[in-house]
Amino acid sequence: MSRLGNLGARLYRGEVGYDFIGKRKIWYGVSILITITAILGLAVSGLNMGIEFKGGAVFTTDTKAKVSVSQAHEDAVEASGHEAIVQELGNGGLRIQITEVDTKKADQIKTQLAEDLGIPEAKINADLVGPSWGEQIANKAWAGLGIFMVLVVVYLAIAFEWRMAVAALIALIHDITITVGVYALVGFEVTPGTVIGLLTILGYSLYDTVVVFDSLKEGTNGITKQTRWTYSEIANRSINGTLVRSINTTVVALLPVAGLLFIGGGVLGAGMLNDISLSLFVGLAAGAYSSIFIATPLVADLKEREPQIKALKKRILAKRAAAAAKGESVEDERDDLADDDSEPAGAVVGQRRQPGGHGRTPRNR
Repeated sequence: MSRLGNLGARLYRGEVGYDFIGKRKIWYGVSILITITAILGLAVSGLNMGIEFKGGAVFTTDTKAKVSVSQAHEDAVEASGHEAIVQELGNGGLRIQITEVDTKKADQIKTQLAEDLGIPEAKINADLVGPSWGEQIANKAWAGLGIFMVLVVVYLAIAFEWRMAVAALIALIHDITITVGVYALVGFEVTPGTVIGLLTILGYSLYDTVVVFDSLKEGTNGITKQTRWTYSEIANRSINGTLVRSINTTVVALLPVAGLLFIGGGVLGAGMLNDISLSLFVGLAAGAYSSIFIATPLVADLKEREPQIKALKKRILAKRAAAAAKGESVEDERDDLADDDSEPAGAVVGQRRQPGGHGRTPRNR
């Protein structure tokens, strides 16, 4: 078995682990800092909306131009009086995008570009794009996002409980905010492809979260009938038990997206790939982070506000304090308790000799 596979098995059995829940305030602070940075970037820089949202014209050449891309950019700006985006196509031609251009102005720009680029005017294709089309796409995307959020909350509330639904919703908003903020900070163009990417990452963001929630639901079944593990400890075990799986699925998903972003968009210069690849890359990474460091710790916080769970924690701490007063080691007590196959999958940070069964219903001794 590989080292990673062996680590995953040990995490699942509870032999080793990391105290994610105990350090949740650190993760909350990191997330708040990142979110504030994203919001500030959005407020200061704003989004670089594409031509589909602003309206304008796109000029493409069928043959290779006699000037460089940088020179073509200068010529396009001079001919239109507006900022232009120039991209080199695979056949050596150019794609020149200029916003806020009407039909009459587009014809004038086309004539001027043909002269500046040294290309016959017939070899330049001009396509006008109205802002209403992009606005329709954006409105439908917002409507789809709203419906998706409502369905997610309803489903999670029914399948799990409302606290998990609230935590998942907060994690989703966290992921979307960070992704949009990154677009504002780096200045990438926002196109319908970007909107599609944002909607796509919602499913990925929920996947790992639901996996952890399912493990948590199983592990806390009948939790109030025992006095050995707190809700936070079992929640921590659930995160550790699915940690390697989350890492594997995230890395596998990120690799092809990274290829599109860094090789396709960066090295090969296929700028149109950046529209969707950046949103997918940032969203996938943020989704993996939020499922581990945000969603489940939030559930633990909300759950331990319940009177029953709060009373359970008080009884457990009192029992451990009494055991410590008698000179009994808490770690030895946990090892002994783990020998009972009826124990729940409590979260133990560090190593123990005999891990307990995963997700079994506990009973009192």
